[in-house]
Amino acid sequence: MRYLLTCAGTAGHINPAIAVADALKRADPGAEFLFIGSGRELENRLIPAAGYSVENISVSGLERSVGLKALSGHVKTVLRLVKGSRQAASVLRRFRPDAVIGTGGYVCFPVLKAAHRRGIPCYIHESNAVPGLTTRLLADTADRIFTAFPGVEASYRKPDRVMFMGTPVRGGFSELTQREARERLGVGEERLVVSFWGSLGASQCNRCTAEAIVLNEKDPKYRLIHATGKDGYGAFRDLLASLGADPDRLLHAEVRPYIDDMPVVMQAADLILCRAGASTLAELTATGKPAVLVPSPYVTDNHQEKNAMQLVKAGAAVMLRESECSGELLYSTVERLLADDSGLQRMSSCGHAMGVPDSAERIADLVMGDLTVRKEGRTGG
Repeated sequence: MRYLLTCAGTAGHINPAIAVADALKRADPGAEFLFIGSGRELENRLIPAAGYSVENISVSGLERSVGLKALSGHVKTVLRLVKGSRQAASVLRRFRPDAVIGTGGYVCFPVLKAAHRRGIPCYIHESNAVPGLTTRLLADTADRIFTAFPGVEASYRKPDRVMFMGTPVRGGFSELTQREARERLGVGEERLVVSFWGSLGASQCNRCTAEAIVLNEKDPKYRLIHATGKDGYGAFRDLLASLGADPDRLLHAEVRPYIDDMPVVMQAADLILCRAGASTLAELTATGKPAVLVPSPYVTDNHQEKNAMQLVKAGAAVMLRESECSGELLYSTVERLLADDSGLQRMSSCGHAMGVPDSAERIADLVMGDLTVRKEGRTGG
């Protein structure tokens, strides 16, 4: 079988696609794979690093503002879409996939539309609690729509095509126990908190974290591993210095640009502080980690807050809005949660109950099952 996967933009779109490809490869070792991306740095780094080939096509998102600048953006988007559709059709003719799976990003639209016109089975995964624009546009194109959260069928025009599958997570999150992960990191008996606000960082949340680090250095309650985001590392160190803390002599915090060993670090943690991107939430529930969520207010349809509320309602997390957040509030919230062992355990249990650790395998099994039925139908088997 040949599988074409398409995704772009963020790790929240790319990592689920890689997880599904890995599951398909385990189930069908002779399968061939190709990814289509939009040419961004992240997909061109993560996908080849996972052992897969990626080809890029021309595509861009829609302008959501109004005015002459937005009109110019719309024209460019349409021109890129026309070009990207031709490029997608060319890849499909050459690779001849048996199925196409999209996991998010505007690149999914021309690829799945072109595949649908050729009668190729199409699948799309929506990782957020509410369908994004691309998913809404492809609702009539996809043979099946996989969702990250249950009970959201009413958000789609054709709910009979919607299937709750959870969000596929990268490998490695269940390979170590917490104790093994802590030993690998050299963490003793102290409480470990891990914080990250996205691969690029978030300036307001980084400021709150820096203020909380200063408070924790004065009155230590936990050890912190914080990822600033690759673009925020230098500014974060300067911020710590401006607050009176020597970034090279922190006793209870480790500051990194990025957490490359996330499965180990997350497994070792007692509490996670993070945004509410769907892929991150899937990793939280897969590991059963209690969390303090600060949703990004800068995303379409405020979807991160809606994602966060799914965990809050289930008892797996607490939420702080960025507009209300401060270093003092972050520090006191962490202190309160860490002081309640039974509460942390309840949050962990609630998170585990929400998780679908075999999401990738479920999606792979269903796609392969669909293809088998189609093949048997063509051959009269």
